[in-house]
Amino acid sequence: MTKESARKDTGWNLDNSYARLPDFFYASLTPTPVRSPKLIILNESLATELGLNVQELRSEDGVEVFAGNRIPEGASPLAQAYAGHQFGHFTMLGDGRALLIGEQITPQGERVDIQLKGSGRTPFSRGGDGRAALGPMLREYIISEAMHALGIATTRSLAVVATGEPVIRETDLPGAILTRVASSHLRVGTFQYAANWGTVEQLKALADYAIHRHFPAAEAEENRYLSLLRQVIMRQAALISKWQLVGFIHGVMNTDNMAISGETIDYGPCAFMDTYDPATVFSSIDVQGRYAYGNQPYIGGWNLARFAEALLPLLHEDQDQAVQLAQDEISKYLKLYHKNWLAGMRAKLGISNEEKEDEELIADLLTMMQKYQADYTSTFRAFTLGKPEDTALFGTPEFAPWHERWQARLDRQQVAMDVSQQLMRSSNPAVIPRNHLVEEALEAAASRGDYSVMERLLDVLSKPFAHSPEQEEYCAPPPQSDRPYVTYCGT
Repeated sequence: MTKESARKDTGWNLDNSYARLPDFFYASLTPTPVRSPKLIILNESLATELGLNVQELRSEDGVEVFAGNRIPEGASPLAQAYAGHQFGHFTMLGDGRALLIGEQITPQGERVDIQLKGSGRTPFSRGGDGRAALGPMLREYIISEAMHALGIATTRSLAVVATGEPVIRETDLPGAILTRVASSHLRVGTFQYAANWGTVEQLKALADYAIHRHFPAAEAEENRYLSLLRQVIMRQAALISKWQLVGFIHGVMNTDNMAISGETIDYGPCAFMDTYDPATVFSSIDVQGRYAYGNQPYIGGWNLARFAEALLPLLHEDQDQAVQLAQDEISKYLKLYHKNWLAGMRAKLGISNEEKEDEELIADLLTMMQKYQADYTSTFRAFTLGKPEDTALFGTPEFAPWHERWQARLDRQQVAMDVSQQLMRSSNPAVIPRNHLVEEALEAAASRGDYSVMERLLDVLSKPFAHSPEQEEYCAPPPQSDRPYVTYCGT
C-alpha cells in the first residue's frame, strides 16, 4: 500500500500551522517506537467526526500511528515549549511526554490538534522517561469523554494503545499512549514562556497565531490583543462555572493547565465531588488546598491575571496604560463567572427567570447540603425526579421551610411545572464518573485485562441526562469509608 493510498484510506488530513511559528516555541522530533502496540479502545464516533476511517484505524497500520511507530503523511511531530506557575511557583516546562503530530482538518473544515501522550522523551522531559501508564491514560479517556457528554468544553480522547512495555513508577506498570484531540494546546503557560524568554516579536507572533486560530473576529478590532484577553476571560468564566455546577475538581489548576481555547485540559488528579463541601481536595500533592473545589473560581482569576501580565507588551506601548487596560478586563472575570454560575444554579432548580432573592435561596440550600453532608449530584437528581425524601436533607429542621420557599418561587415564574422539570432534567446529570466506579473500571482493565467494566461505564456516562432505569446502579454515592479518596498525577 502506498503512503498516498494509506492516507486516503485512513482519512488523515494533517496540517502543521503551529510548526510555522518560530522554532523557539517547539522542538521537532519523532516519537520513540514501542515494542508491541495493542489497541485498547477507539472512540469511533469521534473518529468519524474527524473524517477518519474506523476500520483502517483498527488495522495494524492504524494502531502503529497511535503508538508513534508510524508517522502519517502530512504530520510534523513536535514537542511544545511552555512555562507555568505550578502551585504558585514559576518554572520552565514543555511537553515532556507528549508530541503534537499535526492538526487534523475535519470534513467540516475545523482544525484540531492530534497529540500522542506518553510517546517518549523530549527535550522538556526533565529527567522523566516520557512514558505513561495504562491506568492514568484510561482515566483521562473516561473523564474527558464524560465531560464532553455533560456539555463541558474539553479535550477529547480518540484512542488508547498499550505499548507492550512496562513503565517504572513505585512498581512496574503496563505502558500506554493516549491520542488526545484538542482545539489547540495553547496554554496560559505558552504565553508566559514567550513573555519571559522570548522577544516581543515572538510574543506577538504567538498572539497573532492564537487570534487567527481561535478568535478571528478580533483581527478587526482596534486593539486585537485586548480583545484576545477579553475573549479568553469570557471562555474561562464560562468553563469554570460549568465545572462548579457538576462538582468537578480539576486538581492541578496550574497556569500550564489552562488552555486559552476555554477547554478543560490535562486530566491528572481530577475527580468529581460526592459529599458537598467547598473544601474538597482530591489531589495527593495539594496539601494546602490551593486547588480545592471552592477555590477554583478564584484560581481561575489568578491564572488569567498571569495571562494578562504576559500580554502587557502588546496591550499598549505605555506600560502604565497597558497595566490599566489589563486590570480593567481582569476585574470583570468574577462577575462573569458568578453570572454564569448563578444562571446554572437557577436551571438546576428549575428556575427560568431572575429574582433578587434567588441567590439567598441557593446559598441556603448549599449551606444545608454542607451541614448534613448531602451528596451533591444525588441531591439535585432527587429534586429533578420529585423525590426530596431521598436526600440527606429531608426531615431536617431547615428543609421544610426551604422547600416551601423553593416551591413558591417556582409558582411565581408562571411557567408550567413540566417546563421546570424539563429544565432540571437537562441541567442535573443522573450519572457522573463517580470515583469508585472509575477505579473499579481501571482496576479491571489494568490488573485483569477486563475492559468490559470500563465499556459499560462509558456507555452510561455518554447519556448523563437520560435519567433512565438502566442508570440506577451507577447513580448511588460511594460506600462509606474512613479513608478519604485520593488521586495522583498521571505519571
